[in-house]
Amino acid sequence: MTSDLLAPLDLAFWNIESDRHPMHLAALGVFAAHSPTAGAHAADLLAARAAAVPGLRMRIRDVWQPLSFGSATREPDPGFDPMNHVRLHAPTADFQAVAGRLMERSLERGRPPWEAHVLPGEDGVSFAVLFKFHHALADGLRALGLAAAVLDPMDLPARRPRREEPPHGRLPDVRKLPDLLRGAVSDLGRALDIGASLAVSGLGVRSSPALTAEPSGTRRTDGVAVDLDDVHRIRKAVGGTVNDVLIAVVAGALRRWLDERGDGSEGVRPRALIPVSKRRPRTAHPQGNRLSGYVIRLPVNDPDPLRRLDTVRSAMDRNKDAGPNRGAGAVALLADHVPALGHRLGGPLAGQAARLWFDILVTSVPLPGLGLKLGGNPVTEVYPFAPLARGHSLAVAISTYRGHVHYGLVADAEAVPDLDRLARAVSEEVETLITACDP
Repeated sequence: MTSDLLAPLDLAFWNIESDRHPMHLAALGVFAAHSPTAGAHAADLLAARAAAVPGLRMRIRDVWQPLSFGSATREPDPGFDPMNHVRLHAPTADFQAVAGRLMERSLERGRPPWEAHVLPGEDGVSFAVLFKFHHALADGLRALGLAAAVLDPMDLPARRPRREEPPHGRLPDVRKLPDLLRGAVSDLGRALDIGASLAVSGLGVRSSPALTAEPSGTRRTDGVAVDLDDVHRIRKAVGGTVNDVLIAVVAGALRRWLDERGDGSEGVRPRALIPVSKRRPRTAHPQGNRLSGYVIRLPVNDPDPLRRLDTVRSAMDRNKDAGPNRGAGAVALLADHVPALGHRLGGPLAGQAARLWFDILVTSVPLPGLGLKLGGNPVTEVYPFAPLARGHSLAVAISTYRGHVHYGLVADAEAVPDLDRLARAVSEEVETLITACDP
């Protein structure tokens, strides 16, 4: 294993982190336990297997060399000890309550930035594992691969060989300078387009204090599973994509939740950031973040569930027609054009700008269709959790696993003490859409 400079967006995630805004993503996997000691055995397995996974041995260190001043490198930790990363907790009756407290804690920056917390269930027939990965170490796809490497082996298709490409940061071939110049002009035009779209997206925004309260640094998590067949039933009735339905469910759940808690949904159309992966596995940085996104206004103010779904579908279609390289959601692409020192010095400022860019994150994390197991104990539920950006009180992550859609909710615990009510509203909104679709 050799050292590797962080890609620009990785470096941005590394530098915008603060004590109140840790930049790790996570997933809570719930397992059916074959015995009361299954959780303890799972912790032993995770520690033993982690030692053999190269990606889990990588730490991030600052670089102050002249050609890479202000950057950071991903390199093997010579003192790697998996026992610093895998922790067995006391039995609990509430996995989500413990997960929320663990989400508050930043990862140790001096060692490989990941953790696996094993939570035995008090019932003796279940346990959970909360995997945490710093966003600078892995995006959703990469985190899934690292977690899968310490679970029981799966029969997956063999990967095609990756073509070697020049490492990030190498000086360009002078023969390509005309193309590079044209690319620079194109990048400037794209930056102007993104800036204009960002300004327009912020016009007339009315969000809710529940989504943009002052941060307390506390965290609460919750999750809800809905039947994938119900989602397909809605999609077949009204058209669009599964993702359109899942986003519309978030809009309807927010409306129901805001009205019931007394905040009111009238006029509320928060900007939702929908991340889009642009990572190409065969590039020089397969582990790096390559993200763009779409920004849409969630029609929380609309009382008609089918009209809300149609509004989401139309907005997503417009974004797809424009492509992920344009529009307000493509701000992350500009990270490639900021020098390393700029990320280092401007990280705190960039973190504070998230509130100007969007109001809520709604992201999808793909999972394999095959059943996941640990020590022979099958995964029954998987709740993904996204980082909570500065100035935001709520983030939503969604995964589909073995016939169910799992919504993972992360919130500021003081701003959103009733996150369980929002989780129930997700289930209720699915039922509302099914009823509305029935002839």
